[in-house]
Amino acid sequence: MILFDRLWKTMEKRGVSTYRLREQCGIDSKTIRRLKANENVETKTIDKLCAALGCRVEDILEYKEAAE
Repeated sequence: MILFDRLWKTMEKRGVSTYRLREQCGIDSKTIRRLKANENVETKTIDKLCAALGCRVEDILEYKEAAE
């Protein structure tokens, strides 16, 4: 399971709001909703996030095995 909990922490550290992601980085509100719900997003979205935040992939997401 891919979790985006680190994204919100990285955004907070860098002072970036979801509004800025939408308006300046071209990430739509539907995609932000998907990120908050830990749902699938395209790799180009992950690329946009890393570019906008000046970070690495591991700064915005992590993999955890799903509990059975």
